[in-house]
Amino acid sequence: MLKDKDIRESLFDFLEDTYGKVRIIEEKTMGRSRADLVMVTEYGLVGIEIKSDADTYARLASQVKDYDRFYDFNIAVVGSSHGIHIKEHVPDYWGIITVEEVDGELDFYILRKPVENPNLQLENKLRILWRPELSQIQQKYGMAKYKEKSKNFVIDKICDLVPDIISMKELSETISNILFERDYNKVEETLTEYRKGELQKLIDQETDSERKLELMMEQAEKSKNFTKRNHRRRRRR
Repeated sequence: MLKDKDIRESLFDFLEDTYGKVRIIEEKTMGRSRADLVMVTEYGLVGIEIKSDADTYARLASQVKDYDRFYDFNIAVVGSSHGIHIKEHVPDYWGIITVEEVDGELDFYILRKPVENPNLQLENKLRILWRPELSQIQQKYGMAKYKEKSKNFVIDKICDLVPDIISMKELSETISNILFERDYNKVEETLTEYRKGELQKLIDQETDSERKLELMMEQAEKSKNFTKRNHRRRRRR
Protein backbone atom coordinates (compact mmCIF):
# COMPACT_ATOMS: atom_id res chain seq x y z
CA MET A 1 0.00 0.00 0.00
CA LEU A 2 1.57 3.26 -1.15
CA LYS A 3 1.45 6.23 1.21
CA ASP A 4 1.89 9.93 0.45
CA LYS A 5 5.50 9.98 1.66
CA ASP A 6 6.33 7.01 -0.62
CA ILE A 7 5.08 8.89 -3.68
CA ARG A 8 6.45 12.43 -3.44
CA GLU A 9 10.12 12.17 -4.38
CA SER A 10 9.49 9.96 -7.41
CA LEU A 11 6.56 12.18 -8.39
CA PHE A 12 8.83 15.24 -8.43
CA ASP A 13 11.12 13.49 -10.93
CA PHE A 14 8.16 12.43 -13.07
CA LEU A 15 6.75 15.97 -13.17
CA GLU A 16 10.11 17.43 -14.18
CA ASP A 17 10.51 14.82 -16.93
CA THR A 18 6.97 15.46 -18.17
CA TYR A 19 6.67 19.26 -17.91
CA GLY A 20 10.26 20.45 -18.25
CA LYS A 21 11.04 23.63 -16.33
CA VAL A 22 9.02 23.50 -13.11
CA ARG A 23 9.28 24.54 -9.48
CA ILE A 24 7.45 22.64 -6.76
CA ILE A 25 5.96 24.36 -3.70
CA GLU A 26 4.78 21.93 -1.00
CA GLU A 27 1.89 22.27 1.46
CA LYS A 28 0.47 25.62 0.30
CA THR A 29 -2.53 26.97 2.21
CA MET A 30 -5.53 27.75 -0.01
CA GLY A 31 -8.65 28.94 1.73
CA ARG A 32 -9.88 26.22 4.09
CA SER A 33 -7.64 23.54 2.60
CA ARG A 34 -3.99 22.91 1.90
CA ALA A 35 -2.62 22.01 -1.53
CA ASP A 36 -0.26 19.04 -1.35
CA LEU A 37 1.81 20.54 -4.16
CA VAL A 38 1.75 23.62 -6.35
CA MET A 39 3.72 23.19 -9.56
CA VAL A 40 4.97 26.41 -11.13
CA THR A 41 5.28 26.11 -14.91
CA GLU A 42 6.16 28.75 -17.49
CA TYR A 43 2.50 29.13 -18.43
CA GLY A 44 0.70 28.92 -15.08
CA LEU A 45 0.21 27.27 -11.71
CA VAL A 46 -0.87 23.67 -11.30
CA GLY A 47 -2.46 22.47 -8.06
CA ILE A 48 -1.74 18.82 -7.26
CA GLU A 49 -3.70 16.70 -4.80
CA ILE A 50 -2.18 13.35 -3.80
CA LYS A 51 -4.57 10.57 -2.85
CA SER A 52 -2.46 7.59 -1.85
CA ASP A 53 -3.84 4.12 -1.29
CA ALA A 54 -4.04 5.00 2.41
CA ASP A 55 -6.31 8.02 1.75
CA THR A 56 -10.08 8.26 1.33
CA TYR A 57 -12.31 10.60 -0.67
CA ALA A 58 -13.91 12.05 2.48
CA ARG A 59 -12.56 15.60 2.08
CA LEU A 60 -11.96 15.64 -1.67
CA ALA A 61 -15.16 17.46 -2.65
CA SER A 62 -14.31 20.50 -0.52
CA GLN A 63 -10.64 20.33 -1.55
CA VAL A 64 -11.60 20.41 -5.23
CA LYS A 65 -13.53 23.66 -4.68
CA ASP A 66 -10.49 25.29 -3.07
CA TYR A 67 -8.06 24.10 -5.74
CA ASP A 68 -10.41 25.45 -8.39
CA ARG A 69 -10.37 28.92 -6.82
CA PHE A 70 -6.56 29.21 -6.82
CA TYR A 71 -4.87 27.44 -9.73
CA ASP A 72 -4.87 27.52 -13.54
CA PHE A 73 -4.82 23.75 -13.80
CA ASN A 74 -5.34 20.93 -11.31
CA ILE A 75 -4.23 17.31 -11.14
CA ALA A 76 -5.16 14.39 -8.89
CA VAL A 77 -2.33 11.90 -8.32
CA VAL A 78 -3.84 8.64 -7.08
CA GLY A 79 -2.72 5.22 -5.93
CA SER A 80 -3.88 2.21 -7.90
CA SER A 81 -6.74 1.53 -5.46
CA HIS A 82 -8.34 4.84 -6.53
CA GLY A 83 -7.64 4.52 -10.25
CA ILE A 84 -11.04 3.13 -11.20
CA HIS A 85 -13.23 5.62 -9.33
CA ILE A 86 -11.23 8.88 -9.30
CA LYS A 87 -13.06 10.19 -12.39
CA GLU A 88 -16.27 10.18 -10.35
CA HIS A 89 -14.74 12.50 -7.73
CA VAL A 90 -12.98 15.24 -9.72
CA PRO A 91 -14.27 17.49 -12.54
CA ASP A 92 -13.55 16.47 -16.14
CA TYR A 93 -11.09 19.36 -16.57
CA TRP A 94 -8.83 17.96 -13.84
CA GLY A 95 -5.88 15.88 -14.89
CA ILE A 96 -5.38 12.42 -13.38
CA ILE A 97 -2.08 10.62 -12.82
CA THR A 98 -2.09 7.08 -11.45
CA VAL A 99 0.83 5.53 -9.59
CA GLU A 100 1.59 1.94 -8.66
CA GLU A 101 4.62 -0.02 -7.60
CA VAL A 102 6.09 -2.30 -10.26
CA ASP A 103 9.15 -4.44 -9.52
CA GLY A 104 10.08 -2.23 -6.58
CA GLU A 105 9.81 1.05 -8.51
CA LEU A 106 6.96 3.53 -8.88
CA ASP A 107 5.26 3.67 -12.26
CA PHE A 108 3.32 6.84 -13.14
CA TYR A 109 0.70 6.97 -15.88
CA ILE A 110 -1.16 10.03 -17.20
CA LEU A 111 -4.73 8.82 -17.27
CA ARG A 112 -6.04 12.26 -18.28
CA LYS A 113 -4.29 15.54 -19.06
CA PRO A 114 -5.56 18.68 -17.28
CA VAL A 115 -7.29 21.44 -19.21
CA GLU A 116 -7.67 25.04 -18.12
CA ASN A 117 -9.67 25.49 -14.93
CA PRO A 118 -12.84 27.52 -15.71
CA ASN A 119 -13.37 28.48 -12.07
CA LEU A 120 -10.06 30.19 -11.30
CA GLN A 121 -10.38 33.42 -9.31
CA LEU A 122 -7.44 35.63 -10.26
CA GLU A 123 -7.41 37.47 -6.94
CA ASN A 124 -6.80 34.16 -5.14
CA LYS A 125 -4.01 33.17 -7.50
CA LEU A 126 -2.28 36.52 -6.87
CA ARG A 127 -2.39 35.90 -3.11
CA ILE A 128 0.37 33.32 -3.50
CA LEU A 129 2.73 36.27 -4.13
CA TRP A 130 4.40 38.27 -1.36
CA ARG A 131 3.74 42.00 -1.19
CA PRO A 132 7.21 42.87 -2.62
CA GLU A 133 6.51 40.48 -5.51
CA LEU A 134 3.24 42.24 -6.25
CA SER A 135 5.22 45.48 -6.42
CA GLN A 136 7.23 43.94 -9.27
CA ILE A 137 4.00 43.58 -11.24
CA GLN A 138 3.02 47.14 -10.38
CA GLN A 139 6.37 48.44 -11.60
CA LYS A 140 6.37 46.34 -14.78
CA TYR A 141 2.99 47.68 -15.88
CA GLY A 142 3.47 51.28 -14.76
CA MET A 143 0.92 51.12 -11.95
CA ALA A 144 0.73 53.50 -9.01
CA LYS A 145 2.70 52.22 -5.98
CA TYR A 146 -0.19 52.32 -3.48
CA LYS A 147 2.46 52.14 -0.76
CA GLU A 148 -0.01 52.81 2.06
CA LYS A 149 -2.62 50.37 0.78
CA SER A 150 -3.19 46.76 1.78
CA LYS A 151 -2.14 43.70 -0.18
CA ASN A 152 -5.78 42.98 -1.05
CA PHE A 153 -6.21 46.52 -2.39
CA VAL A 154 -3.21 46.09 -4.69
CA ILE A 155 -4.45 42.70 -5.86
CA ASP A 156 -7.81 44.21 -6.80
CA LYS A 157 -6.04 46.96 -8.79
CA ILE A 158 -3.97 44.38 -10.69
CA CYS A 159 -7.12 42.37 -11.46
CA ASP A 160 -8.71 45.51 -12.88
CA LEU A 161 -6.04 45.56 -15.61
CA VAL A 162 -7.14 42.17 -16.98
CA PRO A 163 -7.92 41.74 -19.84
CA ASP A 164 -7.99 45.30 -21.22
CA ILE A 165 -4.43 46.31 -20.26
CA ILE A 166 -2.81 42.93 -19.53
CA SER A 167 -3.85 39.60 -21.03
CA MET A 168 -4.36 36.72 -18.64
CA LYS A 169 -1.66 34.80 -20.52
CA GLU A 170 0.90 37.59 -20.04
CA LEU A 171 0.08 38.04 -16.36
CA SER A 172 0.31 34.27 -15.76
CA GLU A 173 3.76 34.20 -17.34
CA THR A 174 4.83 37.16 -15.17
CA ILE A 175 3.59 35.44 -11.98
CA SER A 176 5.42 32.23 -12.92
CA ASN A 177 8.66 34.11 -13.61
CA ILE A 178 8.45 35.80 -10.21
CA LEU A 179 7.91 32.45 -8.46
CA PHE A 180 10.79 30.85 -10.36
CA GLU A 181 13.05 33.60 -8.99
CA ARG A 182 11.75 33.47 -5.39
CA ASP A 183 14.47 32.74 -2.83
CA TYR A 184 13.00 30.99 0.22
CA ASN A 185 16.28 31.43 2.08
CA LYS A 186 15.66 35.18 2.05
CA VAL A 187 11.96 35.31 2.95
CA GLU A 188 12.30 37.50 6.02
CA GLU A 189 15.09 39.61 4.53
CA THR A 190 13.06 40.32 1.39
CA LEU A 191 9.95 41.32 3.32
CA THR A 192 11.93 43.39 5.86
CA GLU A 193 13.87 45.26 3.19
CA TYR A 194 10.65 46.02 1.33
CA ARG A 195 8.98 47.39 4.47
CA LYS A 196 12.06 49.42 5.36
CA GLY A 197 12.05 50.92 1.88
CA GLU A 198 8.40 51.85 2.08
CA LEU A 199 8.95 53.32 5.55
CA GLN A 200 11.89 55.40 4.27
CA LYS A 201 9.68 56.86 1.55
CA LEU A 202 7.17 57.93 4.19
CA ILE A 203 9.98 59.54 6.23
CA ASP A 204 11.27 61.44 3.19
CA GLN A 205 7.79 62.75 2.37
CA GLU A 206 6.72 63.62 5.92
CA THR A 207 6.73 67.37 6.69
CA ASP A 208 5.60 67.17 10.30
CA SER A 209 8.78 66.91 12.41
CA GLU A 210 7.15 64.96 15.25
CA ARG A 211 5.60 62.43 12.90
CA LYS A 212 8.91 62.09 11.03
CA LEU A 213 10.68 61.33 14.32
CA GLU A 214 8.10 58.64 15.13
CA LEU A 215 8.66 57.01 11.75
CA MET A 216 12.44 57.12 12.17
CA MET A 217 12.15 55.44 15.58
CA GLU A 218 9.90 52.76 14.05
CA GLN A 219 12.44 52.16 11.28
CA ALA A 220 15.29 51.86 13.81
CA GLU A 221 13.30 49.36 15.88
CA LYS A 222 12.55 47.19 12.83
CA SER A 223 16.22 47.15 11.85
CA LYS A 224 17.29 46.22 15.39
CA ASN A 225 14.82 43.35 15.60
CA PHE A 226 15.86 42.02 12.19
CA THR A 227 19.54 42.10 13.20
CA LYS A 228 18.80 40.22 16.44
CA ARG A 229 16.91 37.48 14.58
CA ASN A 230 19.75 37.03 12.08
CA HIS A 231 22.28 36.86 14.94
CA ARG A 232 20.25 34.13 16.67
CA ARG A 233 20.12 32.14 13.42
CA ARG A 234 23.89 32.33 12.96
CA ARG A 235 24.42 31.06 16.52
CA ARG A 236 22.20 28.05 15.84
CA ARG A 237 24.10 27.02 12.70
